[in-house]
Amino acid sequence: MTFDVHQLDLFLLVGAGVTLLAILAVRVSSRAGLPSLLLYLLMGVALGENFIGINFENAELAHALGFAALALILAEGGLTTSWAEVRPSMRLGVSLATLGVGVSVAIVAVGAHFLLGLSWELSVLLGAVTSPTDAAAVFSVLRGLPLSPRLVGALEAESGLNDAPTVVLVTLISTGAVADHGIAVTVLVIVFELLGGVLVGLVVGFGGAWLMRRAALPSSGLYPLAVVCLTLLAYGASATVHASGFAAIYIAALVLGNSELPHRTATRSFAEGVAWLAQIGLFVMLGLLLTPSRITWSMVGIAVVGSLLLTFVARPITVWVSAIVQPMPWREIAFVSWAGLRGAVPIVLATIPFAEGVTNAERLFDIVFVIVVISTVLTGPTLPMVAGWLGVTRQLEPRSLDLEVAPLERLSADMLQVTISPVSRLHGVEVGELRLPEGSSVSMVVRDGRAIVPERRTVLRRGDDLLVVTPRGLREPTVRRLRTVSAHGRLGRWLGD
Repeated sequence: MTFDVHQLDLFLLVGAGVTLLAILAVRVSSRAGLPSLLLYLLMGVALGENFIGINFENAELAHALGFAALALILAEGGLTTSWAEVRPSMRLGVSLATLGVGVSVAIVAVGAHFLLGLSWELSVLLGAVTSPTDAAAVFSVLRGLPLSPRLVGALEAESGLNDAPTVVLVTLISTGAVADHGIAVTVLVIVFELLGGVLVGLVVGFGGAWLMRRAALPSSGLYPLAVVCLTLLAYGASATVHASGFAAIYIAALVLGNSELPHRTATRSFAEGVAWLAQIGLFVMLGLLLTPSRITWSMVGIAVVGSLLLTFVARPITVWVSAIVQPMPWREIAFVSWAGLRGAVPIVLATIPFAEGVTNAERLFDIVFVIVVISTVLTGPTLPMVAGWLGVTRQLEPRSLDLEVAPLERLSADMLQVTISPVSRLHGVEVGELRLPEGSSVSMVVRDGRAIVPERRTVLRRGDDLLVVTPRGLREPTVRRLRTVSAHGRLGRWLGD
């Protein structure tokens, strides 16, 4: 197969048009409360052979590109996840990603075999590919809900970590390794790959952070690119030594995203853009791989039963069992049970037996595709309502302080841009009364479009923009002090926070 410049022109025309349309569709999906993956999948189906006519049936290529896209999505998830928020729920997240996966696979496999009449091989594969939650869906939907950091942290940790064991499990089943070597050996292989991936991720993460703090790159635009390359290096290095690349890339990204790196804000924005591009390409490609004419009413019936089994039986039991390591109130457990968002991950995993030539793999792929659509329509739009019923949302207070950070690399300092909102108690406070940590200072006040060089007796007003320069090591104490005064006034620390 050749690819010349004329085909490149057509590829860029169609690719840019589809990507732009997909970007604009994000607004439609957010208004409807649906993860954008549904629209992207439908776009892929519309472009396919049964409609516009693009023929795509290469399961091996879909498998490879799907893994690449998932790696980029997990990298963005790690880079944008706050370790301080995830850490209190990490035990539950790890339990859901390991013990929970095993429980879910067992329940779905037994149900699929005895209720749906599938063979044991297909039943176990169905349980394995549908057990993980989708990082892209979880990150995009949950970060827009006013949930407690504990709930968000548990669900984000689960979605970031559960890809690794399920990829190993599905691969071992599809290649016949489980049948050849038994369950005990399979468990040992999964444990080895997970631990190896975590170790590689930690080494690359901490080593990369050390390197990036000392690398004087000539352009600020190179830093985000270098950080993303480090996460991909973790994936490649881990896969080379037969460990889990998905575990490695998420752990490395988590370490890098929570390290003091130059241009950290720009790095996160760049990673977010790359992840969106990966999501769009992934979902459209998976939609192209589907042939709607293969889907029969009996297959839809199987998918409906499978989706109900997964949502109302397997997921709740999985969460209740996993919560043994970190007990939670029943309302939170119920919400975590409902928030098991599926997305591209199960469909990508279904390409593994497809590519390995497993008997009836096409049928499995089609069933999983329909299950994902049904589960997403069922749970995605109802999450805010369920969260309200269960009382797990928290009241969002008006933001009293808007803060942005820009690095001053040569000084090893940061410049904070602080906007005083109408509800902030910074109004009426003198600059000298802020009592910022020694070394930090307010260098400029912008009021009504005019720049003012402040003195200690300069009084701050609502609507002012402050430029605060602080040494990098004092940034967090400076931000905490600004937030304390903004919330409680000049005597906030003395009177108690």
